[in-house]
Amino acid sequence: MAKQNSLRAEPSPETPPAAPQKQAVDNLDRVIHERIRLGVVSALAVNPSLTFTELKHLLDVTDGNLSVHSRKLEEAGYIECNKSFEGRVPKTAYRLTKPGRQALERYLAHMEALINVTRAGSAPK
Repeated sequence: MAKQNSLRAEPSPETPPAAPQKQAVDNLDRVIHERIRLGVVSALAVNPSLTFTELKHLLDVTDGNLSVHSRKLEEAGYIECNKSFEGRVPKTAYRLTKPGRQALERYLAHMEALINVTRAGSAPK
């Protein structure tokens, strides 16, 4: 049993505990953190609205993928969907909501904080 205890790595005084960084990662907005959803929200942050087709081509995703991810963002209240017809052709347009913009700003600030902590922790001493 003494061998098992000696195999455990004890944190050195110079090594900061991993718990705060893990907690910061755990607190990420998982709705936005997904790659495709982040792409949708980011694209809508710089455009007043985009159609389903525009988003699909911009993000290079399938209809099914975009549909699933946009539905998740709608359910969270981050985007709004407006369905209409142009002649006989259905048109789906999306826009970022105020809560969606706020969530994106929080997410970006959170990521910046993680980057800064990581850079500070890896700086030569």
